[in-house]
Amino acid sequence: MEFYSNGKLFILGEYYVLEGAKVFALPTKFGQYLNVFPLKTKTLSWKSYDADGSVWYNDEIAVCDIISNNQSSDDKVRNTLIDILYQAHLMNPSILENNGFLVETKLTFPRNWGLGTSSTLINNIAQWFQIDAFKLLQKSFGGSGFDIACAQNNTPVMYQVVNNEPIVEQVNFNPTFKDHIYFVYLNKKRDSKDAIANFRKKQKNLSAEIKQVSQMTDELLHIQDLETFVSFFKNYEQNLGEILETSTIQKELFPDFNGLIKSLGGWGGDFVMVASDHNPTEYFKQKGYNIIIPYSDMIL
Repeated sequence: MEFYSNGKLFILGEYYVLEGAKVFALPTKFGQYLNVFPLKTKTLSWKSYDADGSVWYNDEIAVCDIISNNQSSDDKVRNTLIDILYQAHLMNPSILENNGFLVETKLTFPRNWGLGTSSTLINNIAQWFQIDAFKLLQKSFGGSGFDIACAQNNTPVMYQVVNNEPIVEQVNFNPTFKDHIYFVYLNKKRDSKDAIANFRKKQKNLSAEIKQVSQMTDELLHIQDLETFVSFFKNYEQNLGEILETSTIQKELFPDFNGLIKSLGGWGGDFVMVASDHNPTEYFKQKGYNIIIPYSDMIL
C-alpha cells in the first residue's frame, strides 16, 4: 500500500487560526510518501528516508509496545512515533491486530525545510488506518489542523476551526503576478509549539483582529496586482508584529529590500515569502541564503 500527503505553507492567519480566524494556506509540490508491506512477525520495521535518499530514522518496534503505548526509550523520535501509532490504533484496532508491517516513509523535501514532516506523516498514517487525520492530530501533536488540510488538498485552502471542527474550503488562487513571488529558506528551524506558547503569553482580547484577519483572507483572493499584494501583506505583518511584540523579519534582517518579505508559520524560522518586481535571487545569495524557490516550483 502506498500513501502520499502534500507539504504546506501558511500564508495568512498564522497564530490567529488558533482563536478561530479564517485563514489561507497553500499545499506544496513537495510532500511525503508512506509505503506499507505485510510482515509475518508482530513487529513494525520502520525506515524513514530524507529527500536525498539517506536514512534519518530506522527502528524495530514490537506491535505490543504500540498497543500498550510503551514509551520507555530515551529516543524522542521513537516515543513520538509510538504515541501517534497508539492513538491511531485506538481509533481503529483492526490494523495492528495480529499483524506486523515493514513501513517506509520518503520525503520529497529536505527534512529541515519545515514543510510538514509531521503533518504529512500523520495524514499518511490516518489514510493507512482509515481514520480521521484531524482527530489523530489532536490526539497526538495538537495544533490548528491547517497543515492536514494542505496534506489532503491539491488546491489552495481557506481553513477555519468552528466549534472544534475543521472547516476546509478549496479556493482558486492563481495570481497574474505569481512569477514575482518566491520562497526563501532562512535555515532557522522554529519550533511551532514554542511559537504558539509565546503568542498565547502575549495575547489580549483579539476579537477585532480575528474578524479583520478573516476578512483579509477573503480579500486576498481578489488582489489583482503585485503592488496591492505587497502593501496588503506589509500591513498585515506590521499589525501581527505589534501583537507579538517583535519586529518583522524584513525590518530585522532585510531592511534594504525593495519589495515584500513575509514570515510564514512560526515567525523567525523556515521559509519566508518574497514578492518583488525584480528577481531577488542575487540579493539573497549575497546575504548567504541560497535556497530561493519560485512560486511555480513550490506551490501545487
